[in-house]
Amino acid sequence: MEKNIETIVTDYRNRRLNRRNFFARLVAVTGSMAAAHMLLESSGLAVTLVSEVESQKARVTSTTIQYPSKGGVQVSGYLSVPQGKGKFPAVVVIHENRGLNEHTRDVARRFAAEGFVALAPDALSRKGGTSNLKTPDEARAAITALPAEDAIADLKAGLAYLDAHSKVKRGRLASVGFCWGGARSFTLAIESENLRAAVVFYGSTPPLERLAGVKCPVLGIYGETDERITSRVPETAEAMNRAGKRFEYKIYPGAGHAFFNDTGERYDAAAAKDAWTRTLAFLRTTLR
Repeated sequence: MEKNIETIVTDYRNRRLNRRNFFARLVAVTGSMAAAHMLLESSGLAVTLVSEVESQKARVTSTTIQYPSKGGVQVSGYLSVPQGKGKFPAVVVIHENRGLNEHTRDVARRFAAEGFVALAPDALSRKGGTSNLKTPDEARAAITALPAEDAIADLKAGLAYLDAHSKVKRGRLASVGFCWGGARSFTLAIESENLRAAVVFYGSTPPLERLAGVKCPVLGIYGETDERITSRVPETAEAMNRAGKRFEYKIYPGAGHAFFNDTGERYDAAAAKDAWTRTLAFLRTTLR
């Protein structure tokens, strides 16, 4: 197995594999997308080789940073910045329930390539960081045990870090979250005074009675077959409308949970493409 992985990494390093094929071959060897991600995190290849190759392709500058949060904790994050002069709006990118991985870093780079400063925090920093967890199950257990108030505090600290960054237009801040991160993005829309827009990719809705406290426009992106999440969209829309809050949403026919993740088996290319276009348009309108 180690020899196979070494060959795959060499082929990718020498540009004989693109990112998607690189992941497909890693999944074939490790047994699952989650295991492939954990391998890249624990080996350090995600923040060295993959980041370097993909940042060059996207023509963005990416690096791992740390910023202070509640209780003196240092939160690790992946920062991707557009090249060129001037200041840009910013987005905090919130990962799924397996911690910070290459999929989330790639989303950050894609935002940077579109003219946003993007920060993807590692919500498991208080648990030693995603790269120090050995299995996907450990990552899920760690994130389940993470107190909600700590997760939100770390994300709000990430927004403060972005707002003070030399390449960021002050006050032009948004959040975009996926799965576990989608739910936190919706919660940030309630709890952050500094957020101007929130995007929720297949994340659960906060308690309906809290929606009157939403402080910014929210865009919801959902898959039709993701019934546990999507079944609550109509009541969410009704509650947001009743409270006078802006809530746009799109449900993609035939798409499931995590359909935007192009490293996973549930990836839906057509739905993902439209969702990305819709997200960029929403952010450019709300952050202008």
